[in-house]
Amino acid sequence: MQQFIDVLRDDQKRQVLIESLEAATSGDTAKDAGPTKIEEVPLTFGRKIADYTQQASETALAQAHSFWQHLKGAPAALSALDSDQIGVILDALKDLALVIITTYAIFIALRTLAKRIYQSIGRVASSYDALKTLALALGSTVIDIGVVILAWAGGYLITLLFFGEFGSIGIRQTLYLNAFLIVELIKVALRFVLSPTTGDLRLIPVGDAAARTMTRGFTAIISILGYGQLLVVPIFNQNVSFAAGRAVSVLLALAAISVAATMTLRFRREVTAWLIEKSEGMVRSGFLRALARRWHWGALAYLAFLAAIVLAQPGGVLIPVLYASFQVLAGFIVGFALSGWIAGTVSRGIELPQSLNERLPLLERRLNTFIPQALTVLRFMILIGVTVFALHTIGLIDATGWLQSQIGVRATSALVTVAMILIVAFAVWLALSSWVDYRTNPEFGTVPSAREQTLLTLLKNAATIAIIVMTLMFALSEIGINIAPLIASAGVLGLAIGFGAQKLVQDIITGVFIQLDNAINVGDVITVGGMTGTVEKLSVRAVGLRDVHGSYHIIPFSSVDMVTNFMRDYAYHVCDMGVAYREDHDEARQAMFDAFEILRDDREYSHEVLGDMEWFGVQALGDSAVVLRSRIKTRPGKQWAIGRAYNGILKKVFDERGIEIPFPHQTIYFGEDKKGKAPPAHIRFSEENAEARLPEKEGSASGTIKEPRVEDASPAEEDAHQ
Repeated sequence: MQQFIDVLRDDQKRQVLIESLEAATSGDTAKDAGPTKIEEVPLTFGRKIADYTQQASETALAQAHSFWQHLKGAPAALSALDSDQIGVILDALKDLALVIITTYAIFIALRTLAKRIYQSIGRVASSYDALKTLALALGSTVIDIGVVILAWAGGYLITLLFFGEFGSIGIRQTLYLNAFLIVELIKVALRFVLSPTTGDLRLIPVGDAAARTMTRGFTAIISILGYGQLLVVPIFNQNVSFAAGRAVSVLLALAAISVAATMTLRFRREVTAWLIEKSEGMVRSGFLRALARRWHWGALAYLAFLAAIVLAQPGGVLIPVLYASFQVLAGFIVGFALSGWIAGTVSRGIELPQSLNERLPLLERRLNTFIPQALTVLRFMILIGVTVFALHTIGLIDATGWLQSQIGVRATSALVTVAMILIVAFAVWLALSSWVDYRTNPEFGTVPSAREQTLLTLLKNAATIAIIVMTLMFALSEIGINIAPLIASAGVLGLAIGFGAQKLVQDIITGVFIQLDNAINVGDVITVGGMTGTVEKLSVRAVGLRDVHGSYHIIPFSSVDMVTNFMRDYAYHVCDMGVAYREDHDEARQAMFDAFEILRDDREYSHEVLGDMEWFGVQALGDSAVVLRSRIKTRPGKQWAIGRAYNGILKKVFDERGIEIPFPHQTIYFGEDKKGKAPPAHIRFSEENAEARLPEKEGSASGTIKEPRVEDASPAEEDAHQ
């Protein structure tokens, strides 16, 4: 039918249809020609948009016209009620008076007892966190529900036993008791949120006075609508007419709307101050501040809309509208509550137990790095979900239909699957990283060796890359992307990179073989590429060194021809000690052995020495000294500390025994002439220098040694010198 209407609206299609119908009615044409098909004229995108906007505007105008016509007829709907019919409700109240008094007496008595329990629970909740407080609030709500049910059951029981005939109950009493149950359960939900008597159980951050005021106002609205629609309106429908019941329904709805409007106008300033105070990060000036100050405009406009709906369609449409509004409001409250809780979790961070932090020192930092980002994405998804729910509830979109469609099912399935893939991948990476941290933590379990630390670090890096690649592939596959061409392209790209980056490939291959040979580990002192330092970082491609000056060097393995490792199994300190030519080298040898025994007896160094000192003897006859060589075996990496300590002790021993450690000596030789005579060396001492020579020779501490001054001498002085 809709397709036929679309054909009639389209000028071209309508003309084709007319021509087809004319041809079908012609006898000759019907005999000669076969069945005629209506040619489909393709519509452009712009034409489709125009058709949609045309239909939407026409529909909106028709609905507005119908709404205005109903609104003009509102006085006629109220004319069905006159003053003579008020006695109906008075008679009904007389019949219900005893039931109402009895039921409320039971309810008030039980509520009085329950308030003490609420206050006790509130005192306990004052020292609990938000989650435990929510659990206690739910517990108090269960008690409140029990109070309502007991009061309702008590009212039913007393009515059956004492009012009317024994074992029977009137329809009015049934209407009232059912209305009591429904209305009071709705009030229980209200008290669960506002908790007017126990501030420690309150879920919304408002003061006690504001909570009590809001509870009274909303209670009045709930009572008017609840008892009115569930009790008063049925009584008028039964005893007067449906028109009178509809008129009463309109009046009750307008009364409830009036109460809400009065509350809005009376407490608009207090609500504005609360919005500005409680909204975290709200800009104190500008759009958000203006919106907070004028929130009541939107509330009054919504109430006016409800009043117009009630007057235009008095057939009980208010309850569905209020229910839809309650759903939207509840959705926004729940969404913003979850978003606020997530924001608080992000700001506070995740704290793990101290014992777990000691075993896995990096776990808490990793969680606080990744989980806040995931929670931020979750907040965004909650915002989208709340918005879609609100639009679906008010009828602007059909979210349920879209979710049940083929596209919706595929989209939601892909979204959930990708989320699960990401969660599982993160959990696997986190477990692997935490295990590596635990294995490399020297404070728990067996102390890992340097090779274990290196291999575990490389394993973590390689596994991280593998997890990222596999996660990406699985995620792309789930959203419908064919990953086979990507894998083939990756192979071709890898081959191209291999040819274009031969240096990088050489780095990786050399690094793999270096690791297989166990040539380098993190913490080793090595010489590689002409640099000596401690290995701080080791990857498959390069090694990072920190030298003695604190400079950090990154050396790719492609430039490594030889690796010298000073940290394998054991080490030696080789001591080349020079003594003067006049010293007895046997005496010097004994002094060196004695110094070694002093070193080995020292508690600080004794456990670093692995054996006796080895004596090599006279290593060299130098220009100024006789070089004696010995060697001390030490633990790997301790040879430098042992050497410095041994040199200090040996210096003290040599000083105590008068063994000279010579400084460089130089003998001046003037040569000989052809006659075998040495050329003269003319030296003249100044008078002040000559006066200072004697006390300096005698060891005067106050004298200063001054260099003789050599001057040119006369021939006579030269002969005298000779």
